[in-house]
This record gives sequence, structure tokens and C-alpha cells, in this order.
Amino acid sequence: MAIKCPKCHSESPETKQFCADCGTLFPPPQEHPPGVTETLQAPVRELTTGSTFAGRYQVIEELGKGGMGRVYKVFDTKIKEKVALKLIKPEIASDKETTERFGNELRLARNISQRNVCRMFDIGEAEGAHFITMEYVHGEDLKSMIHMSGSLSLGMLLSVGKQVCDGLAEAHGLGVVHRDLKPQNIMIDKNGNAKIMDFGIARSVREKGITGPSVMIGTPEYMSPEQAEAKEVDHRSDIYSLGVILYEMATNHVPFEGDTALSIAMRHKGEVPKDPRQLNPNIPNDLSGVILKCLEKDKAKRYQSAGEVHAELEKIEKGIPTTERVVPERKTLTSRKITVEFTLKKLLAPAIGVFAVAIIAFLIIRFLPKKQFAPPPASGKPALAILYFENVSADKSLDPWKTALTELLITKLSQSKFINVLDGNTIYSILKKLNLDEAKKYTREDLLKIANEVKATYTLSGSLMKAGPNLIMTLSLQKPLTGEVVSTPSIECKGEGEIFRRVDDLAKTIKSDLKLSPDQIASDIDKHLGTITTHSPEAFKDFIAARNLQRSGFNRESIRFYERAISLDPEFASAILMLGFAYGNLGYPMKEAGYTRRAFELRDKVSERESLFIQGVLFYESEETYDIARKAFEELIQLYPEDYFGNMLLGNLFKNIEEFDKAIERYDICIQNKYNPTYPYQEQADAYRAQGSYDKAREVLEKYLGDFGDNASIHISLAITYICQGEYRTLDCR
Repeated sequence: MAIKCPKCHSESPETKQFCADCGTLFPPPQEHPPGVTETLQAPVRELTTGSTFAGRYQVIEELGKGGMGRVYKVFDTKIKEKVALKLIKPEIASDKETTERFGNELRLARNISQRNVCRMFDIGEAEGAHFITMEYVHGEDLKSMIHMSGSLSLGMLLSVGKQVCDGLAEAHGLGVVHRDLKPQNIMIDKNGNAKIMDFGIARSVREKGITGPSVMIGTPEYMSPEQAEAKEVDHRSDIYSLGVILYEMATNHVPFEGDTALSIAMRHKGEVPKDPRQLNPNIPNDLSGVILKCLEKDKAKRYQSAGEVHAELEKIEKGIPTTERVVPERKTLTSRKITVEFTLKKLLAPAIGVFAVAIIAFLIIRFLPKKQFAPPPASGKPALAILYFENVSADKSLDPWKTALTELLITKLSQSKFINVLDGNTIYSILKKLNLDEAKKYTREDLLKIANEVKATYTLSGSLMKAGPNLIMTLSLQKPLTGEVVSTPSIECKGEGEIFRRVDDLAKTIKSDLKLSPDQIASDIDKHLGTITTHSPEAFKDFIAARNLQRSGFNRESIRFYERAISLDPEFASAILMLGFAYGNLGYPMKEAGYTRRAFELRDKVSERESLFIQGVLFYESEETYDIARKAFEELIQLYPEDYFGNMLLGNLFKNIEEFDKAIERYDICIQNKYNPTYPYQEQADAYRAQGSYDKAREVLEKYLGDFGDNASIHISLAITYICQGEYRTLDCR
């Protein structure tokens, strides 16, 4: 029986493996189901726009077709979200064993919950067709970006390369090898985030997959030498394919081309690629070296993990000017709620969307303040900045309490409805900026600088020492603008076990010194510290060590301390929440969501303020539960009208549902009551633009520049506003 070539359609004897005319590799024998290459030509059922498939998927449009079948953007009426749906080709779906094995691989791929990997949802059968659903990514595939722009900028290349490494590292850690990694399988969303697609059709190295032995799977231009020889592959085959992608991003060419799949595959097997610098002399030598090491024929000579490649790319990135680096916008709980790096949703009208992607990708935040705030705040409440403690003894065992006591006092006093207590993130940031991040004795000049920066009417600083086994804390409550020392309370603890109770007592003294009336003190929200933090001083010290690492950007390192704190107190809700945020910053949204849910279950173990915040954070993640999040944030700001995070997130929620006037009002509060509020200015300008109020958007941004000086993100937002007004000659993106 003759075999018909799927490419040139000529016939060859069935004993041949390759077409005699064009050299195309024939599909494998029927006992091995077809792979993911374009050799599958049987028709696939088509869905029409506007139709409903499987009783729940409303078809919006066809996105494309490939070796597995056709892909559609659909609206899932059950979960109320847009997803991608892939109809599997009949010849793949018709074999029961194939679909079972494929389902097993998909279930394994679903374990990959990393922000640079497209999430796989489900495999199902309906209306006589098998299908897969997965995350829908709005953006361009990397191949199209390279085609449109030629070789990518060095900053963009390094950004995309690092993100692909992160996605591969997570998959490889779970035993999943992609086997068909190529630019067409990498989507870049509107915020510059890379997503690897089609892990659901990868072959697991821990479980027999849908492909049989001696079957060549992959796309010839990107396959490794071992794939070209139909040999067993492992994660290092993906490293080779990554090298090809880096090569193409740098030069706009793949290392090997040819007229047939076979000729290309043989070149991967036997030829040494050109140095990419021959095609693009602007490539740094060290980047060329990374690419060529990825492309080693011998697996043992390549990088042995995606993490190694990431480290090399990061090293190269640190050597290029800051202005050339690309910083993708992340949408994670930590960046949105804790470090105040909020996602910019609905940034521009569709007409300027492409330009917005480009400029956001090059967003570099600079802060050069020129002016100082003038207290007091508009609310009339005393504004209190609680500073780090100084260890005046030679006993280094007290050092963890220098910041831990500050956090305890902030946690305790921020419950109050009658005091505006600056949060720990703000204190950390301002002390860092003023080179006062290490606890020491603050001079009058230091306190005046701090007060001016954060609009504080009072500062609270102190010292620690030991007298035998006892811990002594001496504090100074001051009005730095006048130099008045209001009070100097002192407490003594018989060991660390008494610290929580004694700080509870100290807080009452401070409230009285701040001139709160007896009625206010009696009616105030005032849970005991042991109830809203932890019963374990050791757990709290680990928690603070983790927070300090996380604030400095060391999320991975912070996890060990958070986990140790939780092992000492399994119901330490704040530690559980922050552990989730650390995982979120590292790109593990499923872990982040799980820890957030656990913290929500333990919300009676935190302050009322944090409890409402956790509830808002949890339900903010889906438009379906916006009403619950809105209620939580509104309750939060009813109790604490100046709460920065509550107002900021509620403003973002209002903007997302296009209630722009309410969003602008929330951002106003953030602008009035927070140190260097870059993001409220940006978000408020965005809301004004969405209304078409471009002059007001410009006024907001120009006010920021007048108050604080140059900031790249503000200049970019101002440039966007100019574009909206058609004032192209006045663009200012310094």
C-alpha cells in the first residue's frame, strides 16, 4: 500500500520512512498515535462565531489551528470568564488509549501553577468531539513580535528569556518536558508577561505519554539533536529549544533552516550554529556565549537547568543601563496589595493599546523628591510614626526586637479609630530613603526629616537594654516640628514571654499621651496582641525576619522564615497571609490563593483592620465576587477612613467596574494621606482619561511632578495623556 506525502502529496512505498520527492518524514505507524507536528491533515470540526458548544462555551472567534486541532476564544458561562478551547483532531481523539494517556498528561500539566505558564483547565467530550480548555491570554505570540520588529531589544530579550526560564523551571520540577517549545507557543500579554502554551501536550518523563518510541515530536527549526534522532528526551531538550528561541530573538533568524523537515533536523544533529554576533554585532559577548551553550549538541555540555540559564540572563541584565531594562507589569496579590505596586487595568482606549504595551514594558520608576509635606493631615487625627528601636546593650540577642517591637506597636496601635498610625512598609521605605534603616539613636534633625516626609505629627522612638534576665524598653514620644518631648514611658519585661502583654499596657499609656479622651480609649478597637499576632515570641521574630527579607525583594529567602514561624504557631494568620504573598511574587498564584484562603479562615486571629483587608483581597480576585470585596473594603474605610490599602483597592475596584468618579474620590484620599503616593496619581490620571477628562489627568500628573520631582512612570503616564489628546509633539517620556 502506497503512502501519500502530507506535504507534496506524492506517493511512496509503505516501507519508506521519508518522501522520495521532498524528504518529509512520514507519520509513524498507526500503533503510535500522531504527535504534535503539522503532519496531521484530517479535518477538524469547526465552531461558528456566536454558537454555544457543550452547553456552556459561547464561541467568540477562532484563534488559529495547529497540529492538535482548532483553537477558539470562548466565553465560559459557568465561570463567567473568557477561556481558550481547543478541539482535538478526530484521528487523535478516536483512539481510546490515546485520549486516556493524553488526559493523564493534561492532569499532570494542570499541576503547573506558575505565572509564566498558561494554565490548563480541563479535557472533555461533547457533541462527538474531544476538547481541552485553558487560560485565554490576550496578546501576541512571540513569533509575531519577532516578525514585526526584527531582532528584539536586549532588554526585551532578557525579560522574555528569564520569564520562559521561570516557567520551564517549574514544569521541569514536576517532571514535565514541553518537547515543542517555540515562539509560536509563547504568548506575550499586554503587560509584557510571557506565557508558555501547550504544556498539556508535553510528554511526562515520569509517566508514559501519548507518544511511542522512535516518534519524532516537535517543530524542526526548534528541536534538539536528540529529538531529530527520535531518541529519549529530558528537560535539557527544552534548554536547547530555548537556545534557538534566544538566538531568534537576538538575530531574527533561527540557527538552521532548510527546505524539508529532515534537512533541518539533520543540521541540528550535525552542524555547529553560527555565532549570533555574526548576524547581530550588537549582541553582548556573554549573551552569545549563553545562547551557544544552550545549543550544545551533547546534553551534558548544555546548561543543566532552566534556573542556570535564568541566572546567566539576570547577570547580563544587571550589566545594561537601567533605562534599557524591561519590567513586565505583574498582577499578583503582593504587588497589588502589599508593596503598593498596583496593576494598571484598562490603561488606555483600544486605539492606543499597542503603544501602551510598548511604553509600559520600558517603565522605570525613579523617585527624586523636591518638596516636603506640611502637616498636620486633613483629618485632624494625631499621625504617629513608630520608628525602629536602638539596642544600647552589647547583647546581640536583642537585635531581632529592634524591628519586632516597632511592628508590635504598629499592629497594636493601628487598631485605633482615633490615631493615624503609619504602616510598617512606609516606615521601612522612608528610613531606607534617609539612610536610617538600621536602628540607631535618632537626632532631632532625623525626626524632623521623617515627620516632613510622612506628615507625622508625632514620632515614637526608643531603646532596648537588658538588666540581668529582664528586658527594658525606654521610649520617647515627641512632636518633632516643635521639638517637644511629650512623654518618655518605660517598661520592663521579665523575659520575652512578657513582651506582648507589656506592649498592650504601653499602648494604653501612649493613647493617653496623645490626648485621647477616656471615652475614646474605652470605645476604641483594642484586641490583645497575643490574640491578633501569635502566642510565640520566637514565631514573631521569624515573621519579622521574613518581612524584612520580603521588603528587600528576597521573597524566596523569606519563605523559610515564614514556614518556620507557622511551624511554631500553625494559626499565625498574618504569617500565613504573607507566605502566600511571597509565593505570589515568585509566580505561584495557586499557592498564593491557597494561603490567602487559609488566612481568611483564621481571620479571627488578626485585627479587625487586617481581617477586612484579607476578606477584600480574597474576593477581589474575581468579578463575580466584587460585591463581597467592595463590602469588605467599604467596612474597612468606614472604621479607618484614611486606610491607604483599603482606599487604593476600593478605588481600583470602582475603576474596574467603570464607576470613575468614586474611584477618583478614593485616590484623592490616598494622595492626601500617604508618603510619595506615586500609584494613586497614576491611577487617578487613568480614571480621568477613561472619562475623557484629559486636562484633569494632566493636572494630576503635573501636580505630582511639581511636588516630588521627576519620576519616569509619571512622565510616561503624562505622555499617554498627550497621545490621547493628539499632542504628539509635546511627548515627554524622560
